[in-house]
Formats: sequence, C-alpha cells, structure tokens
Amino acid sequence: MSDVAAYPVSSRTFIPPQIVARPTQEVATDRAPRKDLTRCSSCSMRPMCMPPGLTPEELQRIEALIRPSRTIRQGETMFRANDTFQSIYAVRAGSFKTVVMHRDGREQVTGFHLAGDSLGLDGVCSGQHSCDAVALEDSKVCIIPFNLLETMCREVKAVQQHVHRMMGSEIVRESSQMMLLGTMSAEQRVATFLLNLSDRLRNRGYSPAQFHLRMTREEIGSYLGIKLETVSRMLSRFQRDGLLDAHGKDIRILDHDGLIRV
Repeated sequence: MSDVAAYPVSSRTFIPPQIVARPTQEVATDRAPRKDLTRCSSCSMRPMCMPPGLTPEELQRIEALIRPSRTIRQGETMFRANDTFQSIYAVRAGSFKTVVMHRDGREQVTGFHLAGDSLGLDGVCSGQHSCDAVALEDSKVCIIPFNLLETMCREVKAVQQHVHRMMGSEIVRESSQMMLLGTMSAEQRVATFLLNLSDRLRNRGYSPAQFHLRMTREEIGSYLGIKLETVSRMLSRFQRDGLLDAHGKDIRILDHDGLIRV
C-alpha cells in the first residue's frame, strides 16, 4: 500500500457537501513562460514529482506547459468518474482521497494522495476517469495537460522515463493493495497502514513518528477493507501494547520495530 494522506503535527498539517470543481478548458502551450507560471524550481515537492537531471532549458519547458497551480477546497471534487481525461495533476500541497461508488451507493476509498503524488493517471487507458478525486483539506495542484506532456516525452528522455515510473508505481500500488486485502489480518492491515505512512513522511522530510491524520477512521476502514470499529479497536490495542500513542487523529509511533512484528 502506498497512498496515505497526513502530515506531522509538529511541522505541517496532513467532508462537507461535495462541490464539483472541474478543470477549465483553456489549453496551455509549451512556448513562452507565463508571468503567472508555477515555478517547479522553487517548489519543495520538486524532488518527489520531477525527474532528476533536467537541464535548465528542459525545466523551463516543463514549467511552461504546466497550468498555474489551482486551489481545491476541502470536500471539493477535482474530477469525477466518467469525466473526460485531459490532464494529470501533481499535488503541490494538501491531500486527496480517490473513491469509487458501488452500485448500492456505498463509497469505496481506493487511495490517499499527499503532496508530491500524482493524480489522474487512471484516465490514460480509456480516456475517462474511473474514480472521484476529493480534497481532504484545502489543497493545491499543478495541472499538466497530457497531450503536451506526451509531446515532451518524445523529445526529453528523462521526462518519458519519469512518466513510465509513475505508471509503474500505480501498478505496484494496486498489486500491494490486493495483497493487503487478500492475505493480511485486520491487525496487520492497520499496522501496515501506519508503517507505510511513516515511510512516506520520512521520504518527504517530515517526522516519521508523529503526525495528524486528515482522513476519518471510517475512510481508513474503507481503504483497508475493515469496519470503522475494527480500526478503532486495533489502534486501542496498539496503544495498550505500547506500540503507539493515539489521541483522536494525532498519532505518535512509540515502537516502530514492534509494529513491524505485528
């Protein structure tokens, strides 16, 4: 599993009626840089979402094709299932959940995405999005028109390789989720969730031991394939065993190795 949205209590922070927020139809170009351009070179998430080794000219070309960053308010839907696929999105700040709806109207959480992650690749195959992307908090995204990105992939090998890595990571994420749901006990699922979160925060330079969740326990349960009550019971058990300290959404891991042994 690889998608968890949170961030540390000590440094930075990780659903009202849903409001549809659809991308505008303006077309970006990769010609001259714009005055309102988002500067990848000054973005703290650049190591997470940009390929290494770009020349200044190549970086400028990427900046020129990215639309100005856009704010998505908490509870807003950035795109919905069956929307026409046009762009991929880089999360610059904040966090999102992706969800699909069952025929009976139940919501199934399929992923949590935080700063540095990409969204929208689900639409590459069919030309339509297969899920909804909902902001868990006020968030900011960079919008990358996919047709322009494809053109650049043909011209800049590093960009092509990076897009391939992003697509490959989606395959790994889905296979990891299937293994988690198919082979792990409820206790192991929650422990794996927390360990994954710890690793992802460490990779972003945040505290791997103390963080504030921005999703509900019900959403965690939906993602892990267990009930809300089971999530709460497992967290209480871990606290009783001295593995962590949990106060609402504030989590502090006390025994990382102990969680691994669960």
